[in-house]
Amino acid sequence: MTFSTLLLPSCALSILYLLTSIISRKISVSRFKSIHGCLDPPALPQRERIIGLDLLKAGAAAVKAKNSLECAVRRIESTANTFSNTIVGLNIITTVDPANIQSILAQKFSDYDLGGRIYAWGPLVGKGVFTSDGPEWAHRRAIIRPNFTKQQVASLDMFERHFGHLLALLPRDGSTVDLQKFFFSMTLDSATEFLFGQSVGAQGAGHDSEADHFQRAFDFAQHQMPDRNRLGIMNLFVPNAKFKAACKIVHAWADRYVEQWLSDRRTHKAQQSTGENSKYVCLEQIADQVHDPKQLRDEMLNVLLAGRDTTAGLLSNAFHVLSRHPDVWRRLRTEVETLRGRLPTYEDLKGLKYLKCVLNEVLRLYPPVPTNARCAKVDTMLPTGGGPLRTSPVFVPKGSIVVYSIYALHRRHDIFGRTAEDFIPERWSSDSFDGPLRPGWGYIPFSGGPRICVGQQYALTEASYTIVRMCQNFVELQSRDHGPWREGLGLTLCSGEGTKVGLVPV
Repeated sequence: MTFSTLLLPSCALSILYLLTSIISRKISVSRFKSIHGCLDPPALPQRERIIGLDLLKAGAAAVKAKNSLECAVRRIESTANTFSNTIVGLNIITTVDPANIQSILAQKFSDYDLGGRIYAWGPLVGKGVFTSDGPEWAHRRAIIRPNFTKQQVASLDMFERHFGHLLALLPRDGSTVDLQKFFFSMTLDSATEFLFGQSVGAQGAGHDSEADHFQRAFDFAQHQMPDRNRLGIMNLFVPNAKFKAACKIVHAWADRYVEQWLSDRRTHKAQQSTGENSKYVCLEQIADQVHDPKQLRDEMLNVLLAGRDTTAGLLSNAFHVLSRHPDVWRRLRTEVETLRGRLPTYEDLKGLKYLKCVLNEVLRLYPPVPTNARCAKVDTMLPTGGGPLRTSPVFVPKGSIVVYSIYALHRRHDIFGRTAEDFIPERWSSDSFDGPLRPGWGYIPFSGGPRICVGQQYALTEASYTIVRMCQNFVELQSRDHGPWREGLGLTLCSGEGTKVGLVPV
């Protein structure tokens, strides 16, 4: 029997298997849709539904113009709260429906995973709580979570020390200063001290110093993330020497601190038992359960992303809007004056109700992670968004990417009213005309469900403390940037043009 005579039946069998698989899949999908009453959501207009080249070009232009988030809002308003499109062969469903987001993040949590995030983030932070799924993720989260209890974040001495360094660097003659740069350095210092026991010393660090090299490498690597997120697994085939070099600098710094801590561990334990070393260090607690140096580094860098950037972005955006709303700044200062000039305690911060309203409103307009996504591990569904009335369940095939825009969700007029795009802290007050807002899953600045941010209280405490101390030191906050707010997208959201202000001291 010749090769050609064997080839023909083999090809026929392959084609038959392929056709059978396609027919079987169509029957399975049809049955799933019928059982659950699923109907298709509206489709986003695009020239072709294979590559989506027109959408890719529009997205790249929006990123360059620093208005991709606003473009997403307009696209949703003109299409639907839930719609589908295709990019590079991937079925993508975008939603800003609270019921759908609750389903993704909580009710059907096990139906989804992070997709290709490990290919985007892994070279920088390795395998950790933000890049893992399933039992591995649950184990890592269980290790990290105890480090962010009230007991650990309520001690404010560290925040005061690093705020003092910030205060010493700020001009007091009313000249223009970009607060965002200072906030990113301050939060890097406080986060590295909390995590590693030693601050990197970014505040006031000279050019070409070790701290300067680390901070620039860390920032550069993170600002690569939006592009890397879009590439997914294709990152394996796209060379990026600068990103690789930045990751190497970050790893070298973290490795040194981990190795030093492990070598000095006996001494630290002895000091702890005698009460000589009372400072809480996250690394010490995690090292009790994780002994591999590389895994320790990965865990610490994962937490550093959340502990540093969330707070820095929140402060930058807060002072951007506060400088443009002097009435809000004056009311904040009036509330802070009830402390009579003393340093605030953790309980004081919790009792400042207007400050809480301000932070809620900043987080609404500028959520730390403005857009996120999950990948369907199995055939599943969203509870609403399909059919002509857009209220039927939506079928989500295995392998689909479900994108949810928190930025757009927080601007929905049917949830936050006609003033949804305006900065109005009073909307969160119990004294407001309509009573305090209770938007439920319509407001998720720190995500929700099992993956809700473990560091949110750390971020809110440091941001609250910094705002209070700024109120105690500066009577007036003047905006020196009169252009529109533009996005600064890395792993988290900050002001794309910085936070340029003039400060009038008390």
